[in-house]
Amino acid sequence: MRPKNAKLTEDIFYRIREQVLGSWPTGHWIDLEESVEYLRSLPPHKSFPEVLTEAKKVNRVLLQPRGGVATITGQTALLEGFIKAGADVMPVTIDSYTRQNAYLKSEQGLSESLTKDTSVLNGFPAVNHGLRGCRKLSEAIPRPLQARHGSPDGRLLAEIIHASGWTSNEGGGISYNIPYSKKASLESSIFNWQYCDRLVGVYEEKGISLNREPFGPLTGTLVPPSISNAIAIMEGLLAAEQGVKNISLGFGSVGHVPQDIAAMKSLRMMASRLFKEFGYDVNLSTVYHQWMGNFPREESEAYSVINLGSLTSVLAGATKMIIKTPHEAEGIPTLEANMNGIRTSHHMVKMIRSQLGSLTIDVSDEMEIIQEETMLIIDEVFRLGKGDLAEGIIESFAKGVLDIPFAPSIYNHGAVMPIRDYLGAIRIVEFGNLPFNAHIKALHQERIAKRERLENKKVNHEMIVNDIFSVSNGDFFQNGTKG
Repeated sequence: MRPKNAKLTEDIFYRIREQVLGSWPTGHWIDLEESVEYLRSLPPHKSFPEVLTEAKKVNRVLLQPRGGVATITGQTALLEGFIKAGADVMPVTIDSYTRQNAYLKSEQGLSESLTKDTSVLNGFPAVNHGLRGCRKLSEAIPRPLQARHGSPDGRLLAEIIHASGWTSNEGGGISYNIPYSKKASLESSIFNWQYCDRLVGVYEEKGISLNREPFGPLTGTLVPPSISNAIAIMEGLLAAEQGVKNISLGFGSVGHVPQDIAAMKSLRMMASRLFKEFGYDVNLSTVYHQWMGNFPREESEAYSVINLGSLTSVLAGATKMIIKTPHEAEGIPTLEANMNGIRTSHHMVKMIRSQLGSLTIDVSDEMEIIQEETMLIIDEVFRLGKGDLAEGIIESFAKGVLDIPFAPSIYNHGAVMPIRDYLGAIRIVEFGNLPFNAHIKALHQERIAKRERLENKKVNHEMIVNDIFSVSNGDFFQNGTKG
């Protein structure tokens, strides 16, 4: 049965909750009323909603790195290092086995990590640590914690982290499915995330505010801003329907400063308007992800990419920035590399904020393009769903109206092909079934044609591959101005 965009009834929610908590032994440790009292006892500086709200008041960009290891001791040391370097809010990246609900494999990896005194998992197995372990981590860290993972079914994970005092959870039924999973159905992932959102709504009704953050970058590879913004807004609307009141919507850098700024400003403006139009009372914040694509191997060049992202986050008015490290090209970064990325970003943000009044970039034309495209997508999704957003999303992916470039899911058409234009902004060379009008398509074609004239060649596969690697190669512009 397809999910509907309607708040889960109390009967349905608690019936499913019994199954969720019974799916692994650590679920039995959770008592909702006790968890409410535990969360109520947290000081404001450990609340994601509180910290985000205070940052918005003073136009401050909060810094958040990435990172997760298997053990409580190791994760505590990692987060303490992040704090020492200047990070404001803390991530706990969850291991891949937990993301796929393979808790037995996570248990084996945790046991091996404890024996070897080194992490053999690529993240923190929160479900296996359970309430006691996750609370131990939370109580050791004087900052708000957020789970960052990539699970199409993170229901038990959500139960455990929130009961443990972690006041934010990243993900959504689209953004933690289509870019991550090959075979997970949208029907199941949307319903699973409705549960996660309803859980947050239940806490909200009991006086506990928790933050939810859809994953903005999607595949992180040349994703046109209108596609990522439309999906972020729709995931926000799905969350709000379940009673979520504090929502952070994110955007992943495309590497082109004016387009990034235009996308972030458009995301904030459109989401605010649509939340109000649908009658949702939401405290909205925004998240800017530094470049998610291929990174330069040279450390000095990698720092330039980090600094470009830091500059853009301030100019775009982001509430929070997700930080990369100078060692991204080498695999999972070390604590030292993470600390260097944080320090670099912190210093750059501080310098730019002090000059913000004299730094202006006119992005009005790009904002107009992004907003028109985004509304064309959202309107068509609602039309296909006959007014029901959840139905419309599923139907739109089936028809290719929603289509994320380079996503692995079998439920994604993969017919949309992006490319950079003559200035380096992301345009679309193959539209698939995106619901764009002739005017929008002509605009893309015109700007791509200008690049073709400048490079004296037609768009081809090699150009698209070059664009994917353009930031890491340092030849961002393909029009002869590099170097």
